[in-house]
Amino acid sequence: MEIVIIGGGFAGLNLAKELLNQKGIHVTLVDKNNYNFFPPLIYQVATAFLEPSSISYPFRKFFAGKKNLQFRLGKLQSVVPAENKIILHNGDLHYDQLVFATGAETSYFGMENVKKNAIPMKTLNDAIEMRNTILKNLEKAAICKDIRKRRAYMTIVVAGGGPTGVEVSGMFAEMKKSIFLKEYPELATAASNIYLIDGGNALLAPMSKESQQDTYDALTGLGVVVKLNVQVVDYKDDTVFMSNGDTIRTKNLIWAAGVSAKVFEGIPTESYGRGKRMATDAFNKVNATNNIYAIGDTCIQTTDTDFPNGHPQVAQVAIQQGINLAKNFKLMMDKKPFVPFKYNDKGSMAIIGKNKAVVDLPKPKMHFKGFFAWAIWLFVHLISLITYRNRIKTFYNWMIAYFASDQSLRMIIRPDKKNKNNPTETAC
Repeated sequence: MEIVIIGGGFAGLNLAKELLNQKGIHVTLVDKNNYNFFPPLIYQVATAFLEPSSISYPFRKFFAGKKNLQFRLGKLQSVVPAENKIILHNGDLHYDQLVFATGAETSYFGMENVKKNAIPMKTLNDAIEMRNTILKNLEKAAICKDIRKRRAYMTIVVAGGGPTGVEVSGMFAEMKKSIFLKEYPELATAASNIYLIDGGNALLAPMSKESQQDTYDALTGLGVVVKLNVQVVDYKDDTVFMSNGDTIRTKNLIWAAGVSAKVFEGIPTESYGRGKRMATDAFNKVNATNNIYAIGDTCIQTTDTDFPNGHPQVAQVAIQQGINLAKNFKLMMDKKPFVPFKYNDKGSMAIIGKNKAVVDLPKPKMHFKGFFAWAIWLFVHLISLITYRNRIKTFYNWMIAYFASDQSLRMIIRPDKKNKNNPTETAC
């Protein structure tokens, strides 16, 4: 049985790993990047506390020596269900079972100026671009004589009060106090602020009231200006426009406000649900299809009685769905009935700063904050990295950052763009 997986994130990679050495099954994992990366730590690459290689690993290196697993670098263009075929930008692939594990992409809610000018926080490329942009703006601020323009270079606005928005705001607040003033003495007397904006009435909306309040208190204690019940509606001429009529001048709008799944040519329109997510049955088979499945952020499943409106778009859902689908493919080989997916909620957490974090556990219902929650967050994220190499490098960098309150990774490195107009590669 030939299984083709589109996407090598939490869902796709865990599905492939569970099918390793399974007799009668061959897996081809397709991804537009040649590496897997760990999204929860993207913000630490963006703020130069981790290098990209600490949270990423090449697929081919990971698949080396695994006889029934194969990697294909390619970008999906369309699906031809009638022929059990997918068309990539560099060739075709045939499948017996097709699995979408394509995750989600940044959503700008139709605001073209925001899409054009804001800094997204979804991919490794986004993180490197954000790091370069922030560092370049600080260098410009250091030589700027105009007080108003200098403040715009230094002011940071983060849109979105979820874990990513909270974590990056807290990181920048600590960097402002411990690093920026030390490395940029020219800016010692310059005024600037870090703003965190969210349209809801609380930060970390899915978490407990205790976590929401603890997070708000910790961020404001670090000097972050938190604005709730207000949305960003436009961003042009270096000005953030908000739904309440207020504006903020800044060169740095970091967009962590929303995500959307992707629509693919060849998948029936009736197969999509809310947020462009593929609607699936209890076994993750896409509605109105015969042998196409979807797992992780790209799917919405309403058959789980504990989550009638669909599961949250978090890593644990993706991991568990990948593992469950692998189990069902093995049962398919044995001609046995499938096992429906049931999400086991292991809790949620967010880090705010050094020795500051919040953790909610559902069973038994418990809430932690402060150093103990911070230690839990570090441990869980460390063991979740894909290889021992990633874990060792990340742990090493974290120890330096903890004791020195600093890192030496703040370098502006940009690729040469002189060949950016080269035509897209095709199959030879």
